[in-house]
Order: sequence, then C-alpha cells, then structure tokens
Amino acid sequence: MQMNKTLKGLLALSAIVTVFSTFSVQAQTQTQTSAPQGGNAEQTIANNKLSAGDEKALKDMAQANINEIAAAKIALNKAQSAEVKTFAQKMAGDHGDALTKVKAVAKQKGVTLPTEPDTKHKAMATKLEKQSGGAFDRMYMENAGVMDHKMVLSTLKSDAMKIKDPDVRALAEAHTPVVEQHLKSAEHMAM
Repeated sequence: MQMNKTLKGLLALSAIVTVFSTFSVQAQTQTQTSAPQGGNAEQTIANNKLSAGDEKALKDMAQANINEIAAAKIALNKAQSAEVKTFAQKMAGDHGDALTKVKAVAKQKGVTLPTEPDTKHKAMATKLEKQSGGAFDRMYMENAGVMDHKMVLSTLKSDAMKIKDPDVRALAEAHTPVVEQHLKSAEHMAM
C-alpha cells in the first residue's frame, strides 16, 4: 500500500513537471517565432540600413534623374526641332519612371533623396533659358543629351561595381542600358 502511494506521488509529480516543461517550451517557441530570424527587431532595422556607398549610389541615381527631368521640361517648352522635343519627351518619361523606382527603394531603405537639380544643373538651366532656336537645341543636346549621359553612365558603372545591397544594385543594372540608349540617341542627334 505504501509503495502504491509512493508510485502515485511520483506519477503525479512527473505529470506536473511534464506540464510545466511543455508550457516552458511553448513560451520559448512563441518568443523565437515572434522575433525576426537572426535577432531582434533592432538588429533587423540596423541590417536594412545601407552602406555609405550604396546610399551614395541611390542618391546619385535620384540626382541624375532629377537633373534630366528638369532639363527636359525646359526643352519641351523651348526646343525648335521636333526631333529635340521628341528626345526631351523621352527623357522626361524615362527619367520620371526611373525616379519613381529610386524613390520606392529609398523609402524602403530609409534614405532621404535630393528633391531638386544640383547647383551645376541649376546654372545650366539658367543658361538654357537664355537661349532660343537652334542655339537652344544645340546647347540642350550637348549638355543634357551627351555630356550628362556620359557622366551618369560613368557614375552608374563605377557605383555598380561597389554596390552591396541587391535592391540598389538592381536599380543600377536596370538604369544602365537605358542611359546607354539615351547617350547613343543624343550623340546621333548632336548638332
């Protein structure tokens, strides 16, 4: 009888231990599944931050698109040649689409982008505004068409070799052939 009570006590104790062990494992599992893989939420946010080089590449792409859109808007109003106006329309459309994509990635990565043309391009816009007719067309195609696209292509290729973030790299890789095509068209049209 004594042995029977001892056995029942051990069984009861083992049942209690099992219940508490199960609750403990479930609590640990829930904690682990609610935290992001690889660490806590702060680590995940920190890992989403871009390197300085990747952030610069993203800002470079945004700035190039902003500069091209601004110059194209001037050309749409002032160009004499229908061919130059068509080129400007393509620049506004292509660079507008590209800027939208850059902004989406920047928002996702928490990067603040420039919002207006840089100082160099503001000065060029002032010069363009003072031109008219064929002189305007030549200046626009030489500067916004050829020189800017050469510079942007060089920057894209240079940045692309160093970019670590896959989203930023994908943007650079998608932009490069478009910029190459713009440059070819501009060189063909340069007067």
